[in-house]
Amino acid sequence: MLFVPVFEGTDPLEDLPGLDTATGGDISRARESSEFRGRLYELFIARVTGGPYRALRLALVGAGRREDADAERLRRVAAACSYTARIRSARSAAFVVRAGLDPIRVAEIGADGMSTAEFDAGTYKSDRDTRGFPERIVIVSPAADPTALAEAVFRGRTLGASANVTRELANEPSNVLTPRVFAERVAAVATEVGLKVEVLDEQQIRALKMGMLLGVAQGSAEPPRLVVIRHDPPGAPASPVLGFIGKGITFDTGGVSIKPAEGMERMKYDMSGGAAVAGAMRALALLKAPRRVIGVIPMAENMVGGKAVRPGDVLTAASGTTVEIINTDAEGRLILGDAIWYAQELGATHLVDIATLTGACMVALGRTSSGLFGTPDAWVETVQNAGTLAGDRLWHLPLHEEYRELLKSEIADMLNSAGRWAGASTAAMFLREFVKDRPWAHLDIAGTAWAEERRAYQAKGATGVAVRTLVELGLRTHI
Repeated sequence: MLFVPVFEGTDPLEDLPGLDTATGGDISRARESSEFRGRLYELFIARVTGGPYRALRLALVGAGRREDADAERLRRVAAACSYTARIRSARSAAFVVRAGLDPIRVAEIGADGMSTAEFDAGTYKSDRDTRGFPERIVIVSPAADPTALAEAVFRGRTLGASANVTRELANEPSNVLTPRVFAERVAAVATEVGLKVEVLDEQQIRALKMGMLLGVAQGSAEPPRLVVIRHDPPGAPASPVLGFIGKGITFDTGGVSIKPAEGMERMKYDMSGGAAVAGAMRALALLKAPRRVIGVIPMAENMVGGKAVRPGDVLTAASGTTVEIINTDAEGRLILGDAIWYAQELGATHLVDIATLTGACMVALGRTSSGLFGTPDAWVETVQNAGTLAGDRLWHLPLHEEYRELLKSEIADMLNSAGRWAGASTAAMFLREFVKDRPWAHLDIAGTAWAEERRAYQAKGATGVAVRTLVELGLRTHI
């Protein structure tokens, strides 16, 4: 199948001469009758009957308005092509980069998007869909230099495959992906591409005095883990050193402050931030990113048990900060606080943490944008620009000093939760307390890490959000 993105409105396809003739006029008839108008993800498939085109079938895919063709839009269009190829059991598929677009950039985006359909969410089904991913994917970019095109396709393929690694981890049921297994899986992903990995067990975590990570984990029969991944390329400058910290709660019951039963099954994806760090580190290694990056992933289960932390308990962080527990369901910020401290101890100079942190962020932004917080403004802007280039939608939310007042405790340095109001901002303010005087950004992906329904460009389930933003920061962003 040959996939041709077509823009809504006037798009005469002059850069692809003979296309209509190759289909015996089917394309012109479909467009004249408005059967196909180029609306987003609209599909028209015709059989190739002659001409210079070697494909057996030609598919026009609606790309929407040309002025809206940003990175995210084009990747989704390419992904829709890939899903169509899979559904129709195409053994090979090609994606055409249209004239007027950046031939190298869009080739990368196309390869990334076409990789999306390789992810299979139904791995535990006994009647699993056996239609496989196309054996051969081709990116057609006539205006591109062949060497630059091959490099772009490799970058895109690496990004898409690494995001799929993240999705596979987040899709695993929690009885399979316990903290120990999560650590083993991440270590295997990292070592396979030559990264240095260290897995700290509960004794080593205790030696570091990470009271918040241990406190969250103490209600579970499964012990916690802390995984450190290092990308340290030869000749890399001493600074900056990026520190990526990802929340790794493999299941979240809410603890003693237990969650409602409805929807709790989705809490297996509460480790999506940690999975995103693992996927991004994999891509940075394969793409030979020029700067040093440290990934830190704290892993635990938040369970109800006789030893579980209770509201009113006080935990002492590795930094020495004491925290009064008000709500045991505000556990992600606790394990992240210890991990943020540790990333700085390891030498990280610029920090980004990624977490499915608050329902409040989902209420504010829905499932289309991730919340972005941080200091100073210049670093937040850098991260936001990286997200825009990568195709991740990030929305900057406030960190006013008044939010810190809401975290004041009568018996400890601060509370772990300030209640309902401004919940995403007060959670971010809690994390800021563990940041020393260095740039820090926090991505709240609670609403964007999981797709509740299947779309033309995406299967239901884990999305792999934030992987591409982290890679953009480590690979191409000027810091």
